[in-house]
Amino acid sequence: MTSRNKFILYTIIGLLLLGNLILLMSANTKNENSISFQMINSVVKYKVYDFAGEAVPMEDPEVFERLDRELSSNVYWQGNTLQILKLSEKYFPIIEPILKENGIPDDFKYLAVAESGLRHVTSPSGAASTWQIMKATGQGYGLLINEELDERYHIEKSTRAACKYLNEAYLKCGNWTLAAASYNMGMAGIQGKINEQLEDNYYNLWLNQETSRYVFRIIALKEVLQNPKAYGYIYQFGVDAYPPQNSELKTIPLPIYDLALWAKENNN
Repeated sequence: MTSRNKFILYTIIGLLLLGNLILLMSANTKNENSISFQMINSVVKYKVYDFAGEAVPMEDPEVFERLDRELSSNVYWQGNTLQILKLSEKYFPIIEPILKENGIPDDFKYLAVAESGLRHVTSPSGAASTWQIMKATGQGYGLLINEELDERYHIEKSTRAACKYLNEAYLKCGNWTLAAASYNMGMAGIQGKINEQLEDNYYNLWLNQETSRYVFRIIALKEVLQNPKAYGYIYQFGVDAYPPQNSELKTIPLPIYDLALWAKENNN
């Protein structure tokens, strides 16, 4: 066999081996993805879910699909979910006792997660901070919001304002699931749909896309944050969390005309 023929033969063999290697790697990737999706599907299919003690009707195929969609979205958004896990240990100890004190089910802390990811963000519509409260709504529930001060960014006070809203929504809507949906759509909006469709079950109501996904997203976040290891997250509670921030309450007798100067003078 000539050198030229040997070169051609070895080239063909090399290409065949490379092709087999690529096919093997592709198969492994597919298997890994299949295992991940099977993991979510098996968890969703065989687990009993509830929100605020109210059962989620998982026997309904449409309900199964809607929850599966939100679980998949949040499980595979790894960076964001890890951030929320860290923040949850910082803010849940503040939120939980206030919810309990006001008779709000503990699951509503996951509503705050769905709203803001537990971050002090402002939406394009002007809803602010952890609970994403609009200015007029916050003022209506006792928050001080003006050019100098915005108590929506005060975690304890904003949580109390959210509790007032949710208790009122529960009385109007009749259950906690609809009260949660109303946080997204408004009490009047939810009540209008109930009257229009003669249906008072969230899972049976025809709603806009955002609200129809809203409670499912809360339930999915609750599931992933309560069971991170079941969804492949390597996270140690009490070790990987962001530490709580110590704060000091100060009474300021005079107006602050230069905030930066005041903060520097007071070592803030």
